Amino acid sequence: MSFQMLHLVRHGETAWSVTGQHTGRTDIPLTPTGERHALGLAQRLAGKSFVAVFTSPLQRAAQTCALAGFGSVAQKDGDLVEWDYGLYEGKTSAEIKVLRPDWQLFRNGCPGGESVEQVAVRADRFIAKVRALAGDVLAFSSGHFSRMLAARWVALAPLEGRRFHCDTASLGILGYDHSLGEPVVRLWNESCRTTSG
Repeated sequence: MSFQMLHLVRHGETAWSVTGQHTGRTDIPLTPTGERHALGLAQRLAGKSFVAVFTSPLQRAAQTCALAGFGSVAQKDGDLVEWDYGLYEGKTSAEIKVLRPDWQLFRNGCPGGESVEQVAVRADRFIAKVRALAGDVLAFSSGHFSRMLAARWVALAPLEGRRFHCDTASLGILGYDHSLGEPVVRLWNESCRTTSG
């Protein structure tokens, strides 16, 4: 017996992902390298069929979705946007630690932005939408939100999103083991980057 799987893609490289700046709601495009990596996703996902495709409305995810070959069928879903970093938007972790040495995103959230609990609620809402569908689903989002989604899929506390590292242009697959009561991470952080082009 086969069960539904959620294929979860983190967007390709951006200028801020290269510099390590927290990119929440700042709507920046992919770099040329990020565009090339998104084409690698097209190769990886070729031939797969999905009952629904969703993307964050932010252009880095929507561009990745389009370059991967699913732009014409994707639905934009606001729950898939990246964490709102508030006052930490555009800052690197090192810069934030100067201000608050003990800060951890998945424990503390962001002042002026979203709390850990608020992001978990969005993840839970998206998971409920996916689980209501009959068949495999594809979603394009950003790094920290994808990590929260993975944690919540397997019923871990929101804090445990910190344990799911997520590179740009990577694929994760969330599914089940022996029954629908046993959600699992089937694949995580598979690089779909291509060096050609």
